[in-house]
Amino acid sequence: MTAPRPPSRRLRSLRYSSEKMEGTGSWDVLEWTKFDPASPSGSFSNLDCLLESERVIFDGCGAILINTGEAGTLLLTNFRILFLSEVSRKVVPLGTIPLVTIEKFNKMVPKVQSNRQHSNKDPPKRLLQVTGKDMRIIVYGFRPGTKQRRAVVDALMNCSKPERVWDLYAFTSGVSKFSNTNPKERLLNEYFRLLGKSSSQASMKMIEDGSFALSNNLWRITNLNYNYNLCETYPFALMVPKSISDDELIQASTFRAKCRLPVISWCHPGSGAVIARSSQPFVGLMMNMRSNFDEKLVASFCTQLAGPEGAPRKLYIADARPRKNALANGAKGGGSESSSNYSQSEIVFFGIDNIHAMRESFSRLRDYLDINGITSSDGTSSFLRQGGWTWGGGNLSSMSASVSLLGESGWLSHIQSILAGVAWIAARVAMESASVLVHCSDGWDRTTQLVSLACLLLDPYYRTFAGFQALIEKDWLAFGHPFADRVGMPNVAGSGNFELPIQSSSARSFSSSSVSAAAQSSTYSHGQNNYSPIFLQWVDCVSQLMRMYPSAFEFSPTFLVDFTDCLLSCRFGNFLCNSEKERQQCGISDAYGCMWAYLTDLRSTSATHCNPFYDPSRYDGPLLPPAAALAPTLWPQFHLRWGCPVEPNPAEIEDQYRAMTVKYSEMKKKKEEAERKVEELSSVIESLKKELQNEREISRAARESAKRAIKELGVVSRAVQSLGCKVDFTKNGDCTVEVEDGPQKCSHSIPQKPSENNTTEVSESISSLTEQKVSQALHTREGTCRWPDAGCAQIGSQFVGLKTNFEAFDKLSIFDSYFTAE
Repeated sequence: MTAPRPPSRRLRSLRYSSEKMEGTGSWDVLEWTKFDPASPSGSFSNLDCLLESERVIFDGCGAILINTGEAGTLLLTNFRILFLSEVSRKVVPLGTIPLVTIEKFNKMVPKVQSNRQHSNKDPPKRLLQVTGKDMRIIVYGFRPGTKQRRAVVDALMNCSKPERVWDLYAFTSGVSKFSNTNPKERLLNEYFRLLGKSSSQASMKMIEDGSFALSNNLWRITNLNYNYNLCETYPFALMVPKSISDDELIQASTFRAKCRLPVISWCHPGSGAVIARSSQPFVGLMMNMRSNFDEKLVASFCTQLAGPEGAPRKLYIADARPRKNALANGAKGGGSESSSNYSQSEIVFFGIDNIHAMRESFSRLRDYLDINGITSSDGTSSFLRQGGWTWGGGNLSSMSASVSLLGESGWLSHIQSILAGVAWIAARVAMESASVLVHCSDGWDRTTQLVSLACLLLDPYYRTFAGFQALIEKDWLAFGHPFADRVGMPNVAGSGNFELPIQSSSARSFSSSSVSAAAQSSTYSHGQNNYSPIFLQWVDCVSQLMRMYPSAFEFSPTFLVDFTDCLLSCRFGNFLCNSEKERQQCGISDAYGCMWAYLTDLRSTSATHCNPFYDPSRYDGPLLPPAAALAPTLWPQFHLRWGCPVEPNPAEIEDQYRAMTVKYSEMKKKKEEAERKVEELSSVIESLKKELQNEREISRAARESAKRAIKELGVVSRAVQSLGCKVDFTKNGDCTVEVEDGPQKCSHSIPQKPSENNTTEVSESISSLTEQKVSQALHTREGTCRWPDAGCAQIGSQFVGLKTNFEAFDKLSIFDSYFTAE
């Protein structure tokens, strides 16, 4: 991203004072110059940091980010607060926050310290504290008399909490390049996968004509809730036991809160065990109310027998609430099941607190991180807080107090309770082949946490990018987790509630009593009754599992952080509204960009979302963490990114690892190329060795043939010479036979006969001589040689002086007629 435009004239007037303040982190050392009131925002409309369709509504020059003591410009757009550094002219991440990510904001005035001298003409500074849902507390400072803080607060009142869902940035940004396919198709495809019908592919035509009701031997997909008449907060398609009719489902739904009847969320492809979900039953205060249809529906999860002996399957009913809370709900008609009414069942309580306890715990954790980080929202170092206590001085009281504050927040205890319940569910399904029905009160908060995490442990598919998306869209979006209420967004019904926020303990350096009545009336917060970080807590649990099994997930912790930021910012509309029905009414799937497409696009240009340690072959089955491994820790990539920004960044470490991985891959490729060349050279050498060996064999055969020929030649020569012939061999290998016939001589030249391998076989030449040339010489009547009629070769009928090697003659092809007279 290129740098924004050069600073304006009003910003340049602050340069001297900001340079004097740089590095001190103190508000009082800043020498202020006089600023004009808020200026028009036209000069900032072309900033490179602005997103598509993002426009500047207000700009305030000369603001101070108290957390870091940095001067700059505060810009308010239709999507977020932007803080541009006066020195670098770049966006400061800590001071930049999406509007919907703001949980609350309020005016503040710094408390006057008794140990500092203040002039009467030095008016108090104007502060604005912004508390985010992403674990940060930001404080902006404004010069008195500029009315900038009032303008910012008025703009935030109008922009940070729209009254209608259609006023969110996700809708006003227009058509996005990150198009979204219909989530109903993706839900059906996930159902088909669970039923073993992956060959079937969902389509809008299938949805419109209701032909998606597929089934296997045990379970089926029903379109009973196609128009959301059965349950408004359930998806249009439900997976239920095949043995239960639609009429029985309708009757069973009346026995559960919000008509959220027991349905199947996940089924084991081998054992037939299922994880089902529902809301609490209407058993009443005395727990004596019953429903035969509900009992039959729950019992149908165990009709499939487990094991070779045919033992009945065990059914566990997991109530996520503490037992006392479940009993207290009986006064309102709710409660929990009785094992005596549900055959082969056992009731288990997990003791997980409700949304209000989680909200308070999250707030205390945020305060702890703000106080004990490198710097806090009031600009004070945590090393010098509380009257000079320092970590370096080894003050055990301060260290113990800090640890105590973390424990008192209760956040990690809640995380551990959820993880323990999830591990228990996964172990029952994987080790006992038991079925588990999970519910809480309404079945859309704690139930969703437990069911989705259990599926994550049991099914390796959900630990991939595609599976993680399918899991969230199935168990969180389709089954009606109220994101609009829990995240603090407008829904179809209208805007949220307004109320005064509780003074944050992290602002201990500021005086709340100094806030005027007008300031109090302008204090703003989301509707606190329903707001709760339930989904953020679930993502935290996922990060804990990734810490336990670093090679079991395809995605990295950085992906979880970016995914959570996208959700909290409402830049995309995937998580708007409270149910599938509401999103369909708003036409959200057609009107907004898709967060999943955006994250996929990021993966195509950067590998930071991919886990370099992912090993699917090693973790191709369920993950069953032991109890000793369930002790959670702070999620550093999310919890500590604002409070401890100078600490080692895991994302940077991952980038370094990926760079090393790339270099290793390149070196590995070079090594493979070198090994390939070595193999080629080795093959050539082997081929040459074979050729050399063949040449040696040929040479040896030739030498043996020559020796044999020479030996045969000597024998034949002596034989021929004994007959009165003279045999001569020239240097070129020609053979001449001279036969004396009295005073005449007859000369016969016998050429050599080359062999197939270009070697001269002397034995063949001699054979040719004896069979052809000599035969012609002895039998012709036309020449002068008449041997054996010649007297040189015969005296009467006796041979004189002939010594014959009969063994050698046997090897020659010499006819007997050579030695007979005609």
